[in-house]
Amino acid sequence: MSKITSRFLELCKQRRLPGYHVQSMPSKFDNIVVGMSGGVDSSVCAALFAAYPNVHGVYMQNWGKDQSLTRPEEDPCYEKEWKDAEKVAKHLNIPVEFVNFEKDYWLNVFAPMLEQYSMGYTPNPDIGCNQFVKFGKLMDHLDVKFGKNNYWLVMGHYARILRRDSGPERSEPHLMRGLYQQKDQSYYLSQVSVPSLNQMILPIGHLTKPEVREMAKEVDLHTATKPDSQGICFVNNSQHGKFKNFLKEYLPMELGNIITIDELTGKKTVWGKHPGIWSYTIGQKIGISLPQGDPRYQGAWYVSEKNKRTREIVIVRGKDNNNLFKDVVTVKHFKILSKNPLSKEELNEAINKETLHMQFRSLQTPVKVTSVEWINSNEFSLKLERKERAMAPGQYCCLYVNERVIGSGIIDCAR
Repeated sequence: MSKITSRFLELCKQRRLPGYHVQSMPSKFDNIVVGMSGGVDSSVCAALFAAYPNVHGVYMQNWGKDQSLTRPEEDPCYEKEWKDAEKVAKHLNIPVEFVNFEKDYWLNVFAPMLEQYSMGYTPNPDIGCNQFVKFGKLMDHLDVKFGKNNYWLVMGHYARILRRDSGPERSEPHLMRGLYQQKDQSYYLSQVSVPSLNQMILPIGHLTKPEVREMAKEVDLHTATKPDSQGICFVNNSQHGKFKNFLKEYLPMELGNIITIDELTGKKTVWGKHPGIWSYTIGQKIGISLPQGDPRYQGAWYVSEKNKRTREIVIVRGKDNNNLFKDVVTVKHFKILSKNPLSKEELNEAINKETLHMQFRSLQTPVKVTSVEWINSNEFSLKLERKERAMAPGQYCCLYVNERVIGSGIIDCAR
């Protein structure tokens, strides 16, 4: 066992969550697959398990405009990351496999994202990528290679998977927040399947980012000082600088009016045109010229509503305009991260104990839920302790009880 692995296990013991077991580790001869992205987090994951005799690295290429590409050298978006992953694997003396899941990403993540945008929603492709590709298609691939339930999948996400010490759920894996709140990625994992949790290990979730970089330096990984990646590849590396311009390549132009609505009379005033309701999201600042000489129109304007039927985008003045803030949100298609159905009693108990919180984007300050109004078994409305800005239909609403992720669903509307 390496020094950093021993230190990692000691830190896990020191940081044990009350009521939960310490992070379990594979047996010596288990098959271990480490997802390697070429970044420092996944590199340290590989280093933690490099001493195991049956450890393997896997690198995924998930995006490419030309889906006929089969090698990373043919796509500049992935070339450097693949080379970094290869270099880390060589340094640690472990094999690494390159796999291409572009078609799966396109069908299960990108195409549905475009459809959601065309309907005026604000989807999150990172959640879909984790659900359908990283912990979906990849595990299907590994099931064939190693046998179903015959391997551990180690990934570099800032989250934890733990089991309770006792009680009826003691054998069930629970998705928990990462220790390092500044990097917590549990929100992005809230749609993975319960069976996949059984085979996952997320060691980085027990560490802070400075500790990860320190461990990388300790074992002389060249990725130790590599900057963190920002966002998803098809945005960062598209030929256009703005996401709206990127979407223009894939979505049809459907011109509509940009309007204001007088709060007293209800009168609509048209101020311009937009190329499609997908071009702006709720809460976004809009670059439009209003008569700045008139005190009623001075300042910056923001999107408060989008109407698919009329193709109208409604704007309001000021970033903190009251129309941008809501405290009731309706959630549909809620998926619980448990083999048991969503328990009304559990949620009510958590509300009474003031431990039920929600997030509609990653790394936001969690919002306390004060009541739940059920519509059916996977659809409900939440009353929040405070009003939140720019809760947009299509975003995921993730529920937490203390550190544990209960599950998530899609925001249908906010009011």
